[in-house]
Amino acid sequence: MRRPPSDPPGYHVPGAAEGFRAYGGRESARSKGHAMTEFVPGSSAKDAADRGRTSIADGVVEKIAGLAAREVVGVHAMGSGSGLSRTFGAVRERVPGGAKSSASRGVKAEVGELQTALDLEIVVDYGVAIREVARAVRENVISAVERMTGLEVVEVNIAVTDVKLPDEEDEEPESRLQ
Repeated sequence: MRRPPSDPPGYHVPGAAEGFRAYGGRESARSKGHAMTEFVPGSSAKDAADRGRTSIADGVVEKIAGLAAREVVGVHAMGSGSGLSRTFGAVRERVPGGAKSSASRGVKAEVGELQTALDLEIVVDYGVAIREVARAVRENVISAVERMTGLEVVEVNIAVTDVKLPDEEDEEPESRLQ
């Protein structure tokens, strides 16, 4: 098989899928049925970005946002304010396929191709400045989601559903597994 004039010597491997190249003498992963981004000398990053589509699931954004919100001092928990609801949620998490992971509890995301919008439910610790905690949560969530996904965060709505009093016990059930 003749090598196209644009290919440097040694880049085409006989038997490789037409139009694909191999590096280091190995056949490209794509020709074996695996999708893989190839670097072609002389191409730019923009060329690579035009060669496929990346989609990010709502659950991915929800987990990132949930973890980022929990990092903020003053956030006691994520999700519904009633202790009973948190208890049932914790039980559902232990049942396979029962509920969202704890990382995404209290977070709802709507993800488009370029943008995302988030709704968060948080429980704050007693004594904190709620508006300051909400501002810090919003900033941390926007920063984390935009940095990790490349999506523009158009809004982060925060509902403070409860306040954790100092004398309240956490109502998470203890695991019976040892």
